[in-house]
Amino acid sequence: MKNVRHWLALITCSNNVKANLEDSELKKIWIANDHGGYGLKLKFLNYFEEKGLDYCDVGCHSTDIVRYPYYAADVAHAVSLGEATKGILICSTGIGMSIFANKYKSVRAALCTDSFQAKMTRSHNDSNILCLGGMITGEMAALEILDVWLNTEYMGGRHDISLGLIKEAEEYLCASEEWVHSGPKL
Repeated sequence: MKNVRHWLALITCSNNVKANLEDSELKKIWIANDHGGYGLKLKFLNYFEEKGLDYCDVGCHSTDIVRYPYYAADVAHAVSLGEATKGILICSTGIGMSIFANKYKSVRAALCTDSFQAKMTRSHNDSNILCLGGMITGEMAALEILDVWLNTEYMGGRHDISLGLIKEAEEYLCASEEWVHSGPKL
């Protein structure tokens, strides 16, 4: 746990603010990608800047081949602990990132390929991580998905029953210790 926290403390977030894990103002959007999602992430960062949204970019920062579980772990861990309000993960298809992120307690990562899915996963499932495929989703469609997902509120009501069942199952299914990754992200 200490290795991950130390590494995360060194991340540079938007507005050149250093991440401080004891700071309650870390309630922001965390975004990560692998090599297949790098180009789309750059478009998303421009969107965040244009909208004045606070974000924390935890990498990767090029198209060099890396292993997506390391990056998914950083975002999912932050969302799971409440250090981030929402997360965005982008790999080539979005599939691997979504599979890995959903291993974390309280994470509801959703792979979306259109804006209807983005609306439904927020309004009905209260998803807190959006997963996308940088190689399968066009730029304009991805930006529309992002915009809808960020601006759709959870409806609650009858959907609270299903989320309650998920939370109940997590108590039995999720391990009490988080995975601590070490080593290079190659």
